[in-house]
Amino acid sequence: MPDSGPSFTIRLAETEQDLRAAQRLRYDVFVRELGGGGEMVDHDAGLEQDKFDPYFDHMLAIDDQTGETVGVYRLLPGERAAELGQFYSEDEYDLTVLKQSGRKLLELGRSCLHPDYRGGTAMYHLWNGLAAYVTEREIEVLFGVASFHGTDVTALAQPLSMLYHNHLAPEDLRVRAQPDVYQSMNLVAPEDLDRRAAMVQVPALIKAYLRLGGFVGEGAFIDHSFNTTDVCLILDTARMNERQKRIYGGA
Repeated sequence: MPDSGPSFTIRLAETEQDLRAAQRLRYDVFVRELGGGGEMVDHDAGLEQDKFDPYFDHMLAIDDQTGETVGVYRLLPGERAAELGQFYSEDEYDLTVLKQSGRKLLELGRSCLHPDYRGGTAMYHLWNGLAAYVTEREIEVLFGVASFHGTDVTALAQPLSMLYHNHLAPEDLRVRAQPDVYQSMNLVAPEDLDRRAAMVQVPALIKAYLRLGGFVGEGAFIDHSFNTTDVCLILDTARMNERQKRIYGGA
């Protein structure tokens, strides 16, 4: 029999041990690999954590052969954000247009894979798990910040401008970076865009949302503690066409 590659179990964290496994992977990726930080990061234990973790569901991709957590996604349903008093990304983005829409919301964040599993099927399995979670809870709009590595906006002018000109959310979904941290994404005129060069700089996760018909909010956020430039992605399940729904559902 040919080797079909690793198999995975996708499930939500159920125990403190599960949560620690997610936080360890996040530390390896966001702190060790990408140079991020944060006031609650535990460098001694190697855990990337924050005050929001107890309120989120943590979706895990576990390698069945090794038992190791190799992929994570952090999920916050709208009703739990109401209990908490805010969504995580509200420090960066004004989400009023979404919160007043009356639609069922889900905030996504802290998505990462162990380096050895990138380019394989682990992310595909995580997306399948996410699709099942969304269907089960009748989620209508998914959103969350996604990051470019680095804080030099000049170096990111092409991809940020391409997102602004070609993928800006319609008015009813258009969240906007908070005024005190707003960084314009309209840095290069449409006629000066090099779409191919711009797309090379776009991280795989953002490309995946765009393939599904996702949009970006207006304005970027420079996150110096995480050494990233963030954009807000919004995915409206009602606007997805059948092909996009098949991709998203893993068909």
